[in-house]
Amino acid sequence: MTGFVWYLTVFVLAAFVGFEVISKVPSILHTPLMSGSNAIHGIVLVGALVIMGEATGPAQVVLGFIAVFLATLNVVGGFVVTDRMLEMFRAKPDARPAPPERGGPPGPEAR
Repeated sequence: MTGFVWYLTVFVLAAFVGFEVISKVPSILHTPLMSGSNAIHGIVLVGALVIMGEATGPAQVVLGFIAVFLATLNVVGGFVVTDRMLEMFRAKPDARPAPPERGGPPGPEAR
């Protein structure tokens, strides 16, 4: 039982510290932090898969599955946010009007 209490204590402390750290970050920095932490989420996913592979009881399998599922959501969410962030900086092909042809009739903007 002591091992369970120890693991529960570490989990609660990690959740509290993580919440406190993230809540102090300005909202404008959330996207760059999310894109920068994709590698960390990948490591968490690998760790969850390794631990789930060694699960012996049904409770461990269920907790392992939840850990893998949440870590996968973190990784996919991080890449989606990064893609959306990078999309803001890409030039849109229709953003600039085509130059008028020389020698042809003037376009509607010249009238």
